[in-house]
Order: sequence, then C-alpha cells, then structure tokens
Amino acid sequence: MVALFKALQVILALSILIIVHEFGHFLFAKIFGIKVEKFYLFFDVGGKALLRFRIGETEFGIGWLPFGGYCKIAGMVDESVDMDQLKRDPQPWEFRSHPAWQRLLVLAGGVLFNFIFAVVMYSAICGIWGTAYISNRDSAVYPNDLAREMGFRPGDRVLKLDDYVPEDFGMLQADLARRGVRCATVLRGQDTVRLYIDQSMIGEVLNSPLMFDLAMPMVIDSVASQTNAGALAKGDVVLRIDGQDARFLQDASPILAEHAGQTVTATVRRGCVVSDVPLQVDTAGRLGILVSPPVVKRETYRGLDAVPAGLRKTGSTIKGYLSDLKMIFKPSTKAYKSVGSFIAIGQVFPKKWDWYQFTNILALLSIMLGVVNLIPIPGLDGGHILFTLYEMITGRKPSDKFLYIMQLIGMVLIFALMFLAFGNDIMRLIR
Repeated sequence: MVALFKALQVILALSILIIVHEFGHFLFAKIFGIKVEKFYLFFDVGGKALLRFRIGETEFGIGWLPFGGYCKIAGMVDESVDMDQLKRDPQPWEFRSHPAWQRLLVLAGGVLFNFIFAVVMYSAICGIWGTAYISNRDSAVYPNDLAREMGFRPGDRVLKLDDYVPEDFGMLQADLARRGVRCATVLRGQDTVRLYIDQSMIGEVLNSPLMFDLAMPMVIDSVASQTNAGALAKGDVVLRIDGQDARFLQDASPILAEHAGQTVTATVRRGCVVSDVPLQVDTAGRLGILVSPPVVKRETYRGLDAVPAGLRKTGSTIKGYLSDLKMIFKPSTKAYKSVGSFIAIGQVFPKKWDWYQFTNILALLSIMLGVVNLIPIPGLDGGHILFTLYEMITGRKPSDKFLYIMQLIGMVLIFALMFLAFGNDIMRLIR
C-alpha cells in the first residue's frame, strides 16, 4: 500500500512538472504566432491516447506511455521526428520560419518555466512554513562506517571543509562531495584535527546513506520515568552504562536494548561531580528520558519577503545540482552509480501525505528537470538551444537533415541514460 501511495505521488509530481515545462514552450510559441499541433501529457505512441480533445488548432491529450510529455510545434524537428512536414515549403506559422531569437525563446521556455515554478514553490514554502535547519556550529557528527574510515569520530565538530565554513548540518555530506573537499578541519575535544580526504572515496560518499548522523549527547533535558526521576535530573550527563561508553544516544541505545527490563549502572556527571547511579530500563529498552534537542535555526518571512528567499533557495539548489551533474560526468568519482529513475524518485516521497515535503520535492524536481534539459545533448532542449545559438553567432542555419540525425542520436543517448538509471535502481533494490 505504501509503494502504491508513493507511486501515485511520483505520477502526480511528474505530471505537474511536465505540464509546467511544456506550457513554457507552448506559451512562447503562441506569443510569436507559431502553430502548436499537439500538447500531450505522456506519450501517445501509435496514436493511442487515454484522453484527447481539441481547442482551436491544438490537440490536447493524455498518452498511455507515462514517460514524459511533449509539445509538437509545427515546423520543428522534435521527439516525433516527423520529417514529412519539413518536405513542404515553410509556412509563416511554422517554427522554422521565425527569427532565431524567437525560436531560442520557444526552446528555452520549458526550462525557464521550470525555474520560475521552483521559485514560486520555494517562496510558498518560505512564506507558509519559513526555513529551518540544524546549526552546524552547535552540532557534532556521529559518523557511519565510511566516515569513520575517512577519519571522522563520534563527537567531532566540523569547522571547515577546505576553506568553506558550513552552516547547515544537514548539508555536510553533500558539501563534502560537491566541493571536492581535500581537507576537513574538525574540533575533537579540545584539539583541532585536520583530516585529508581521499578523492577516490567521493563516489562512495554519494552512495552512502546518512554518512553524518547528528550526535545526540546524553545530556538530560527531562525525566518522564518515575522510577528514574530520583536518580537523574535536568542537566545531568550520562557518560557510561555498565562500563561501556554511552556519551551519545547512538551508543546508549544498543546497550539499553540488551538490558531491556533490567537495572543498569550508569556513570553520571552532575556539575563537577561524577557518580554511579542505578537506573531501571523498561521492557522497550528505554530509560524514560528526553535528551537536550539540537539547536535549530529558524527564519520566518512575511508577505513578499518570501520571494527573495525563494529566489535565493532556487539559486543555491541549481548551483548544487550543477555540481552533482559535473561529478556524474567525471568517471573517477563513480557518481554515475547514484543516477536514479522513477524508482529512486519514489523513495524520497513520504509514506503519508505531507504538503511541506511534497512542495519541497516538487520544487527540487522542477530544478532537476530544468537543469537536465539544458544539457547540450540533441533531443533535449539544451541541444536545440546550442544549434540555435550556433546559427545566431555564425549566421548559418543547420540543415533539417542534420537536425534530424542529431535528434536520433540524442534519443539513443537519452534511452541509454534511462537504462543506466533503471539499472542502478534495480541493483540498489537487489542489494
């Protein structure tokens, strides 16, 4: 049932983004008087569609193959690779009959609308929920096995990644990979330690889940258990449980699970005094305490103040995703192994409906769709834009036959990328 719910969210999100993208092409085409023959969500392979209707000169519909969508513009070599229309003499309402600058705007309209949509979504998020992140300045890491192999230890506070001072704890792993960090400076106890990062491990960083968990010190915030209320008080620090290191909640949890329903001896520091106290563990392996929460930085926005915040968030997300793509095309990082398809996308959606998470994911996917479409591969908007810019600079227009061949080559490359994405997802599921 959970898988079905996530699948429905994926379909809904991608449908919205496809319509937004194709509407960008559609709108600029109509502004310049270019005929749009079809506007389809999903592909109507073989001329078969789940729904079709006509408004004016354009046929709108929903195809049966849910792998995208398209806007068929008269006189343009596109996904339909329809060469018959190009054998006729150019008509005033066709794409090929218009100036290069107008064609450029039509081609860029989809990407432009994806970015505008992301700004709208992020602005809405800032206006409704504001922004919040865990402060890296006040937080320590609890590393997984890969991070430990790189030299990180529980309780380390990351001060710098090369010369960059990270603010958002949740972005540490992404920053480490995207910035190609060679030296991490951490505070370990009272000592400053420099960790030299092996660049050959960056690929593993991209595929390692939760490389930096938030280290949760066993500093008591409140005691809910009546049994342990007399032994523990707010501000107490648990150091060890039955002689084992339990400075962090991640260390204490497995120890307590082994002693569920039993009494354990905890070494506790209260002020400057360290003493051993008996504590009762309940049958679920808990002490009935709450530890001090992390420091969360929050920002709220009023009215139009949310728009600049949405613009900044969009800009930083685009910059980050461009860094991700750069790594994918660099084989030494093995980042290509992190490429995913609809299956991977489905994993990020929540199990229950959540407007905040859905809107956030929608904005991110819109940026991803826009950036990917700018890649100068024939078949994508970026390929068409590249050829149009070449024409504007040189004054020579590529032939229709050349564009047709490039379109076929681009489609082969796109299908190869889809094959890689599905293959990676299947291997992840198997593992």
